[in-house]
Amino acid sequence: MPALAYRPRLLDHTLAELLADLPAILLTGPRSTGKTTTAARHARTILRLDRPEEAAVATAAPDAILRGRDEPTLIDEWQAVPGILGAVKRAVDENPTPGRFLITGSAPAQSDGALWPGTGRFVRVPMFGLTTRERRGAIERPGFLDRLLCDGPEGLQDPGDAPDLRGYVEELLVSGFPQPALHLPPDRRRLWLESYLEQVVTRDAAPSGRDPVRLARYLDMVALHTGTVVDDATLYRAAGINSRSASAYDGLLADLSLVDAIPAWWTNRIKRLVQRPKRVLIDAGLAAAAIRVDTAAILRDGTLLGRLLETFAINQLRAELPAARTPARLFHLRTEQGRHEVDLVVEIPGQRFVAFEVKATSAPGRDDARHLFWLRDMLGDRLAAAVVLHTGARVFALGERVVAVPVAALWDDGLGAAGVPNPPLP
Repeated sequence: MPALAYRPRLLDHTLAELLADLPAILLTGPRSTGKTTTAARHARTILRLDRPEEAAVATAAPDAILRGRDEPTLIDEWQAVPGILGAVKRAVDENPTPGRFLITGSAPAQSDGALWPGTGRFVRVPMFGLTTRERRGAIERPGFLDRLLCDGPEGLQDPGDAPDLRGYVEELLVSGFPQPALHLPPDRRRLWLESYLEQVVTRDAAPSGRDPVRLARYLDMVALHTGTVVDDATLYRAAGINSRSASAYDGLLADLSLVDAIPAWWTNRIKRLVQRPKRVLIDAGLAAAAIRVDTAAILRDGTLLGRLLETFAINQLRAELPAARTPARLFHLRTEQGRHEVDLVVEIPGQRFVAFEVKATSAPGRDDARHLFWLRDMLGDRLAAAVVLHTGARVFALGERVVAVPVAALWDDGLGAAGVPNPPLP
């Protein structure tokens, strides 16, 4: 069988640039998102520590196995031989020439209580699942956040192929895992995702000693509430566990890169801000598989539709950030009793921000953006732009620096619906 063609990733250019300046890069992220495949494109030799014979040599002589190799050297599945990281540290200390090592693995960046050897030696780069933009092969254009900040809201264009609401649901169900997303039909894709979840809770989590049945039940509850700020007690009581177990499960799911806890944004300009994080599954399709819903079931439940659509939009935006020209950090905002809530607050340099709301409507109005108007009034010029991501087909202004934008603009090729750029917003 011929080898499958490589699908270029957003991080390819970033990795090439980093290797030109840095001696060692640690590529992290969920299992099966393509880290090894992408890293191998930038390496001259590969040390595969999931192979017993190579792991045995690396365990016995970690320093020796790194000598004399053509570089960059990819060290794959480092967690199989944790001592290899100490050898990389020593190699970098002796010779900090750029482009020496690429390190991949799916375990947390820690080493059983010992001092982490990567501090000051490795630069960590997160890699997430395929975005729709990557899947469609449209990665040459700058990402959405870079375009928004460079051209302003008035420079955004109507996407050329915005789907309808059903199309958006089908898109989020594709998932960002390359194997099911690129090579499997929908029924087999769902089977793959369910199997992935089963193996995570029974095998990948096994070294932690956690009960796989209770862990699976807790993960289901997190998936059901993905994209929301939910009280911890609501989750652990629904899962039939106690708070101590829930805290341990949260840490484990974060270590396995399955759940991202988006921190609450804080400023002394706004009172009574809730400080709980927002839990978001790293893949909307995986969340749907966890709670066993298909397109029809999602379209029948407006609450679930909103949560999964928000998760999908966050998945798309977050995967862009490691390759973006604009350094950015993600937060969410919620005041007590939910009087004001903003789905995503993106912090950019200069103490400035971009805010996002995600709405499962094709015709958002000013009421859908009321929290964004409130935040704009609170922050003034510090809010560079505010965006309502919606399921329609048009870009249009809702107010000063507040714009309604189709979710499809996150992966658009930059041409309008007629194949030519749109005129500026009025």
